[in-house]
Amino acid sequence: MPPILRRLAAIPPLVLLIASLAFFLVRIAPGGPFDRERKSASPEIERQLQEQYHLDEPLWKQYGRFLAGVCRGDLGPSLKYRNHSVTDIILQGLPVSLTLGLLAFGFALGVGIPAGFSSAVWRGQGGDWGVSLLVILAICIPGFVIGPVLILVFGLKLGWFPVGLWGSPMHAVLPMMTLGLYFAGRIARLMREGMTQTLQCEYIQTARAKGLSEMRVLLKHAFRPAVLPVVSYSGPMLADLLTGSFVVENIFQVPGIGVFLVNSSINRDYPMTIGLVMLYAILLLGLNVLVDFSYSLLDPRTQSSA
Repeated sequence: MPPILRRLAAIPPLVLLIASLAFFLVRIAPGGPFDRERKSASPEIERQLQEQYHLDEPLWKQYGRFLAGVCRGDLGPSLKYRNHSVTDIILQGLPVSLTLGLLAFGFALGVGIPAGFSSAVWRGQGGDWGVSLLVILAICIPGFVIGPVLILVFGLKLGWFPVGLWGSPMHAVLPMMTLGLYFAGRIARLMREGMTQTLQCEYIQTARAKGLSEMRVLLKHAFRPAVLPVVSYSGPMLADLLTGSFVVENIFQVPGIGVFLVNSSINRDYPMTIGLVMLYAILLLGLNVLVDFSYSLLDPRTQSSA
């Protein structure tokens, strides 16, 4: 069986293992989903809630019910958002987070790769120092600082973009920049390191000795091996972006799944937390397989060694 197919076949059992660990870990954590109702509700009402969501059953029986639901594609009802299933909530917020994540992914690649490439080519010159300074700022300044600054400058002062909510394509510009700047800085550093090491290889010196133009040497012979670290980082980065960011979504009031992930953890919404953990695991594992496939296309030696 080809390695890619073996990796794909390993995803379902890994996701089930991760979901099982999440199932037991959220129940080990102190507190319960109905702690707030306990202050105002009677013990009878609390007992009825426990019975309604099968939390009064033994743990092994709850786990069996959970496995049966997963096999049917049913993640159960949310304990915080009553009368809504986990699947419905994910399907409602996931398209928004996917759109924002893909836009931020494209922004990070479109800014980070040229910045790292230029910084390596200008190594030791003024341009290198300028790009490196901007990269450090992008990595070190958190999103909850960048977001309000972008809102103040481009939203309130200049009036170029809306400052919140999710409607037209213009609404996505500021959240995309806020979410993508940090990853653009990381990609720029990886690209610079890869390009710097590649330019020191013997075959680059040989290509220059043959009289090839510097631009052809950089783009045809140096770029493909230099971008491999960026490709390796792209899988986890894209999974992180696609699952949304609580800070960015909260600042710009974007109705994605990032808010649900944090709120479900705080409120001990067991089904919601486990469902989002499973979603993140599927994205991470699937994108890592895609990265391996892309890696073999960019560097045939990887496929040969496998």
